Amino acid sequence: MRQLENLNAFVTGAGSGIGRAIALQLAERGARVWVSDRSISLAEAVTKEISENGFQALSAELDVTRAKDVLSMADRVFETDGRLDILVANAGVSSMNHFLDLSEEEWDFNFNVNSKGTFLTIQSFARLMVAQDFLPGRQIRGKIIATASMAARAAAPLLAHYSASKFAVVGLIQAVAKELAKHRVTVNAVNPGFVQTSMQEREIAWEAGLRGIKGCEVINEYLSATPLGRLEQPQDVGLVVAFLASPDSDFMTGEALEVNGGAWIS
Repeated sequence: MRQLENLNAFVTGAGSGIGRAIALQLAERGARVWVSDRSISLAEAVTKEISENGFQALSAELDVTRAKDVLSMADRVFETDGRLDILVANAGVSSMNHFLDLSEEEWDFNFNVNSKGTFLTIQSFARLMVAQDFLPGRQIRGKIIATASMAARAAAPLLAHYSASKFAVVGLIQAVAKELAKHRVTVNAVNPGFVQTSMQEREIAWEAGLRGIKGCEVINEYLSATPLGRLEQPQDVGLVVAFLASPDSDFMTGEALEVNGGAWIS
C-alpha cells in the first residue's frame, strides 16, 4: 500500500541499522526519502538500494550535533522540495560503562547525539513545517517521529548515560507535541528493544567484558527478557515508524510506542 505517495521524508542516521530500515519502509510506501547520515558513503549506499528497488531517494551528509549544519540542511530540503511531510529524528549512539567509572566524555557523547541532536533536528525542521500548507485532504501539516529506546522506560546497569539521554528524548517529544499541536504537526516516538544491528554487536561485546561473561550469555539474557522470544530486527521498528508516518495515525501525538517484543510492558 502506497499511503505515502507524493510525500517527502527526511531520516537522520539512515545509513545503517534502524535508520536504513525506516528509509526503506517509507520509500516502499511511496515517499521520496532523504537518506541522511554522518557518513555520506553509507547514505549513498542506502539511496542506491532504494533507487534500485524502483523508489525515490536522495543522499545527504549530516552531523546532527552541528546546529549550523542542521539548519542548513532544513533550508536545503525546503528549497528543493518546498515542504517536508515526514521527519524522522533517528540518529543515535551508545556506549556502556559502570556508573562509577563513567567519564564526562562518555556522558557528552551520548547526550550530544541522542538528546541534543534530536532537539536540533526537530527544531530546525519544525520551524519550517509549521508554516506549510496542510497535507491534501488531511487536517495536519506534517509528522515528526523520533527514535527513543526501551532504555527510556526502564534504565539498566551500565547504561546510566544512554538511558538518561533517551529519557530526554521522550520528554522532548511529549513537550514538543503539545506545542506543535496548534500548528497541526504531530510528534511521536518509538522505543525499540534489543535490535539486531552493528550497534548491538558492539554493546554485547562491551557488556560481556564489563560483566565478565560470554557474549552468548548476554544474548540469551536479551532473549529471556523478550516475551516474543527473538531478537528484534530493524524492520520491526521501520514498520511501526511507517505507521506513524501514515494517515492511520493522524490523531496520535505525544506518544512513545513500545516496539520491543514485550521486553518492556508498563
